[in-house]
Amino acid sequence: MDWNGLIPKHIAIMMDGNGRWATRRGLPRSAGHYAGMQTMRETISMCHKNGISSLTLYAFSTENWKRPREEVDYIISLVVEFVQDTTVQELNQNNIRVDFIGDISKFPEETQEAMRKVVELTQANSGMAVYFAMNYGGKSDIVQAIKLCIEENTDTSEISEAEFEKFLYTGQNPAPDLLIRTSGEKRLSNFLLWQAAYSELWFTDVMWPDFNEQLLYESILDYQQRKQRALDDVTQ
Repeated sequence: MDWNGLIPKHIAIMMDGNGRWATRRGLPRSAGHYAGMQTMRETISMCHKNGISSLTLYAFSTENWKRPREEVDYIISLVVEFVQDTTVQELNQNNIRVDFIGDISKFPEETQEAMRKVVELTQANSGMAVYFAMNYGGKSDIVQAIKLCIEENTDTSEISEAEFEKFLYTGQNPAPDLLIRTSGEKRLSNFLLWQAAYSELWFTDVMWPDFNEQLLYESILDYQQRKQRALDDVTQ
């Protein structure tokens, strides 16, 4: 689409509703997670096509470990499947850079190694950046950043917001302009708590496997309208 006006540089998405999507269809929850992975692939492509600079996807939260072991193991297996199939090669060919935020040390070594290979393969790319939040929680992100920041700054009175942000998992990446959550829930659920302080929030009742290009357009148009109203208020 040829956008007229402001477009978010960085979109963050809470990909919520896979399990409920499957349950409503009489399917196992694993089927919902698999369908959600397909939607994730398509969404990366959609964002790339529409000129989004950065995309952050909430793929596995620190709370997800509380789910049944079988479900957790399946979700983790999908991570390995995703990073080992042709999708990653396509991302690399399209100059897309992939990275992971969160404490990935908690995952099996096979999973960590698969993640590292994708990062190494795409790290020199200069196009859209895709960040997968894995074993990520906003509270733990802030806590680990506090510890690292204090270690590096003996005079804590000199610590600024900008200095502190360097130690978050997101580092100096730009904060999300637009944060999308599917499934009808209207809360941040421990996602990018610091980084989303000024993000525009957009919610839809649609479950993640049914998210599509039309909904992406609706979220961006809503974002543009909000930003235009803000500009109008400043100039009036």
